[in-house]
Amino acid sequence: MNFDIIIKNGTIIDGTNKPSFKSDIGIIKDKISKIGTLNNSNAKKIINANGLIVSPGFIDMHTHSDISAISDPYNESKIFQGVTTEVTGNCSYSPFPSGNKNPNTIKEGLWEKRGNADDPSTVWNWNTFDEYANHLSDIGTTMNIAPQLGYAALQVASGAIENRPATKEEMTKMKKLASESIEQGAFSISTGLSVPPSAFSTTEEIIEICKSISHYDDVFYVTHAREGAGRHITKIEEAIEIGFKSEISVQFSHLAITDWRYYGEGPKMLKLFEDAEAKGLDITYDMYPYTAAGAGLDQTMPLWSHSGGIEKFLERLRDKKLRKKIRDEINDGIDGLKQKWETIVISSIKNTKNSNLIGLSIEEIANKRNLDPAETILQLTEEDEAVVSVIYHNRVEGDVQCFMDHRLAMIGSDGNAVSPDGFYKNGKPHPRFYGTFPRILGRYIREKRSKLKLEEAIYKMTAFPAWRLNLKKRGALKENYYADITIFDSKTVIDNANFENPHQYPDGINHVIVNGHLAVEDNKHTLKKTGKVLRRTDKY
Repeated sequence: MNFDIIIKNGTIIDGTNKPSFKSDIGIIKDKISKIGTLNNSNAKKIINANGLIVSPGFIDMHTHSDISAISDPYNESKIFQGVTTEVTGNCSYSPFPSGNKNPNTIKEGLWEKRGNADDPSTVWNWNTFDEYANHLSDIGTTMNIAPQLGYAALQVASGAIENRPATKEEMTKMKKLASESIEQGAFSISTGLSVPPSAFSTTEEIIEICKSISHYDDVFYVTHAREGAGRHITKIEEAIEIGFKSEISVQFSHLAITDWRYYGEGPKMLKLFEDAEAKGLDITYDMYPYTAAGAGLDQTMPLWSHSGGIEKFLERLRDKKLRKKIRDEINDGIDGLKQKWETIVISSIKNTKNSNLIGLSIEEIANKRNLDPAETILQLTEEDEAVVSVIYHNRVEGDVQCFMDHRLAMIGSDGNAVSPDGFYKNGKPHPRFYGTFPRILGRYIREKRSKLKLEEAIYKMTAFPAWRLNLKKRGALKENYYADITIFDSKTVIDNANFENPHQYPDGINHVIVNGHLAVEDNKHTLKKTGKVLRRTDKY
């Protein structure tokens, strides 16, 4: 029999959490045609995988590559990790729908000013999910993209961006736009309840919006929950309430403990998931293997100060009384929890005059400027005319391991698919952009001897997220499934990216196949755009 690609002599971990086995794989066009002994078969390309692991391509369940997939279409930081599918539109941010035939409504109102530091020179020429997906398909990407709908985009499109309940008219428009995006193929709806404008939404409003789309097949609710002082339990309870009352499945984003007073309480949090599941709620979560987060500096500021968008926030800073009130609340600590300013580090900044501050902590910058930390972050925000991106070193290793090991965990980097020469080249983005998946395989499975077996870790990266997305023919190595395949060396795979030098590819990811075509061959990018834009309605 003739094949396009034969993978010979590999140790197959098929993604389903079953034990590994030795076999060959034959690929014709974009599908796996045969799994078995192929000694008497021919192929245009034969890959000798002796001594290597052959697994499904990794599915990154939580990313923000919505625009970087356009500006960096070869997706280098992720494809070199073995990621073949990116799930975008998380934390309430999606680049659609505009709701008014002006794509700059979302670009200017949500992405350029809210710390989503993707290349502002990218031209937006779409308004709906369908137009965005078609635009991305026309440009082409190396990986598959599975877009989700962001709740904040609905708010910007309807005008519900102030610290108040949404009006009846705004709710009606959000429901209409949400249904439109879901019908066109968005996989789910996501919220970002720690950041404006989604943080202004009440639980009841979110339930109402979710109810309006919960009848669509396979749709689910994704939440970056209400993080903050003492909220490690209540943030999960709210997600569970929304799931039950909306009758919708729940995916909880980047589960972690960020309040140092509650480190070690992971088991209490996980019991909430288990109890909700026992009562009939379909609920899972994703996490990443780092003790630091990446976010906007605005999360150190009082929520009320952001009502109406960044321009309104900047106006408040020019009001002496309001500025003092904001500064005092920052210094006192939001909800009474004071920030550890030495743990918050600038990762990227738009004002080139401040590029020398990248890599410095807020404490270091405050000392350089002879200011208190609160005044420092207000000035940085003014000078950038937007939210500044930072790294928060706010977690501990024990909690990371606890959340990784649980059976309900999937893996999501919370990072972007970027290139070392692209928009981020002068910044220091979170190393998760480049290292999440090999870090788990190398540092946790091989070096730390995690409780997880390699087969279970692969399952969390492949078949489990494919099940959540209801991708019928991806996430596992089976005949007639799409040939999304990662071939790696379990003895050498490791992440190299770190906080000082994040633009470093991992070791040990030898070959990556997307839709039957080599995207990475012998550790080198083929510069082929092998990906597809997936839609919930297509049942890929």
